Amino acid sequence: MNISLLEPIGVPEEMINSLAEGLRKEGHIFTYYDTKTTDVEELKRRSAGQEIVMIANNPYPNEVVRACDSLKAIAVAFTGIDHVGLEACREKNIAVLNCAGYSNQSVAELSIGMAISVMRKILEGDFAVRNGRTSAGLVGTEICGRTVGIIGCGQIGFKTAKLFKAFGADVLAYSRHEREEWKEAGIRFADMDTLLRESDIVSLHLPLNETTKGYFDGDKINKMKEDAILINCARGPIVDNAALAKALNEGKIAGAAIDVFDMEPPIPADYPLCSAKNILLTPHVAFATKEAMVRRAKIEFDNVYAYLQGKPENVCRL
Repeated sequence: MNISLLEPIGVPEEMINSLAEGLRKEGHIFTYYDTKTTDVEELKRRSAGQEIVMIANNPYPNEVVRACDSLKAIAVAFTGIDHVGLEACREKNIAVLNCAGYSNQSVAELSIGMAISVMRKILEGDFAVRNGRTSAGLVGTEICGRTVGIIGCGQIGFKTAKLFKAFGADVLAYSRHEREEWKEAGIRFADMDTLLRESDIVSLHLPLNETTKGYFDGDKINKMKEDAILINCARGPIVDNAALAKALNEGKIAGAAIDVFDMEPPIPADYPLCSAKNILLTPHVAFATKEAMVRRAKIEFDNVYAYLQGKPENVCRL
């Protein structure tokens, strides 16, 4: 088969070649592009004649999928697949394979790091030192003894919940279905209103789909405690970010830490969150650790090998 990796996936080319060696030995033609592109025509050119394409988190839209007459499968080096033209994949019966689980630890750790940064005013402290100031006004709060609300009960949410538990927090979770594994870990399930009313920290871990877009709206934000903070290391569009900015500027909640937005960075200067008060912003890096990059590269290639053997793994429901 013709197989192309259309963009870099965060590991050295030597590792890519090592992972692809088995493909070449089996007689498959493997092509690697070491530059990213979001240009539709260039994506069409790179995908032409390919039966399997491998991508990361850059958009791979319906227009490109429909132009690929030979395409049978798309291997995605990412957990979410909302950047893939799924409508066209359904039309053409193209399998989409993701790298579920590769970033569980990295996203959970950043969620904790963001909470600590906001609660202990780390950025403000750095600014104070560099500008000849003292610790005045920099008294923070601890995670221990706080209530943390986890919305989204997948594996990333579970890892995040357990890390917060390790810090001594009381953890609440909201999900349509209660999970015994969570209960055994000492995590309590609550309805949404209770979680928002009681939580000092709310951490979002939902996928982006038709039901979650705009899910965390102004109404939910306004139900949070005034001294609570919101963390979003999931997907930007699940939050009404204009409403979040408004709530921050009006003091409705105490702070926020946001890694994801309505678009991929770079973020426009006039984006509402960029001028909001008491907010920490990072440019979609929750997944980006050296360890996670290696894990996802291995999973993506394993997905391709499994597909070629007629035993596909990590097949996404479209």
